[in-house]
Parts: sequence; structure tokens; C-alpha cells
Amino acid sequence: ATSFNNLALLYYSQGRYSEAEPLYIQALALRQKLLGDDHPDVATSFNNLAGLYESQGRYSEAEPLYIQALALLQKLLGDDHPYVAQSFNNLALLYKSQGRYSESEPLYIQALALWQKLLGDDHPSMATSFNNLAGLYESQGRYSEAEPLYIQAVNILEQRLGVDHPTTITVRNNLERLRNL
Repeated sequence: ATSFNNLALLYYSQGRYSEAEPLYIQALALRQKLLGDDHPDVATSFNNLAGLYESQGRYSEAEPLYIQALALLQKLLGDDHPYVAQSFNNLALLYKSQGRYSESEPLYIQALALWQKLLGDDHPSMATSFNNLAGLYESQGRYSEAEPLYIQAVNILEQRLGVDHPTTITVRNNLERLRNL
């Protein structure tokens, strides 16, 4: 199952979606057969397949998989786990890309609160959450709410990853784009 998953991940990263999909499906089926339905690796497979569908614009296929992954992770790991925070973020990103902002926002906020609780105020995952929530607000024209979040994200990333790190540069560019609107 891991080999199927890893090869699928390689194909996915190369944009070879039609080759990745059957491998992700095989990995999921094999994990369910070997590990049962209630295992974190099954949730990972749900997330991977959902991510593939999302990147193809197949949102109606991605959504139930993201929801299943989130529910399974909460059941197995509890509400206070990094994988749960990441699942909140995944579902929020999906909703944002569909323009479902009112559904996206509370998920981003839950992810942010969970990252803060688990990792503290200055972890790069906090910066990612600040950036994502800022991007949502920017999409809605809520610029005065977006700017301080981008600033917080940039500050964390500059301190933790450095000013020249690609992620820092990306988020700094997001802030500059907002300021130039």
C-alpha cells in the first residue's frame, strides 16, 4: 500500500493525475483490507485521493473524502492532533476554492486555534494558517482583516525560516499584493 501511495504521490507531483488516481485508489483499498476502516493510514489515503480530485477541480468527489478523513482522524486521534488541524485546513481550502467562504472561514479558524494550542504562537504551521485565513479575507474584500494576518505570518516565517526561504517570500508577496490593491 505504501509503494502504491508513494508512486501515486510521485505521479501527482508531476501532474500525471490519470496515472496517480488508480494507484491512490489501490492504496486506499489495500489499507482498508489490511488495516481495517479505522486506521490513520486510511485517513491519509482519503486525504491523498481528495487532494488529487481537488487539484483536478473535481470538488464534489473531493469533499466527501476530506470529510471522511477529518471524521476518522477525530475518532482515532481526538480533536487535539496536528493531523486534525491539517484536515480542517484541507477542507477549508476546498471550500475557499469553490467560493464557499462562509463554510471555509470557521474551518480555517479551527485549524489556527488548534495549531496554536499544539505548537505555540511562532510555529511555521501558524504562519500557514494566518496566510490561509488572510487569503480568504482578501478574496472577500476584507482587506483590513487580511493585512494583520499576513503581517503575523511574515513575521513568524522570517524568524523561523529566514527572510530568503521560499515560503517566506511567497507570503511576503501576498502581503505586498494586498497592499497594492
